[in-house]
Amino acid sequence: MTRASLFLAACLAASTAMRPALATEAPFEPGLMRLAEVLGSLHFLRNLCGEKGDQWRVEMEKLLDSENPDPERRARFIASFNRGYRSFGGTYTQCTASAIEAISRYTKEGETLTRDIASRYGN
Repeated sequence: MTRASLFLAACLAASTAMRPALATEAPFEPGLMRLAEVLGSLHFLRNLCGEKGDQWRVEMEKLLDSENPDPERRARFIASFNRGYRSFGGTYTQCTASAIEAISRYTKEGETLTRDIASRYGN
């Protein structure tokens, strides 16, 4: 499996395994919001550095589909994704060594987030 496939599998496992039992914010919610931000960052950076397509936006859509959030929570997910996307838009206009390093770090962070959320809060 490729690294992206492993990352996707972990994202899906984490999101489907964690449903809040109460209306209050679940303990994994900040991690999921950060994951959405990481996906937005990767969507910008990977396209900047030559990857054409919507892979990371599609991963975000899959996360939203699996979470099936109410409209307010959905808006928070989308805002987190957009914050991640825009955070690099003002910094990078072309692919550089530091942009490539950011891709590596964000990919690792996303993998860590999904693994930790799934292991702590999954079934």
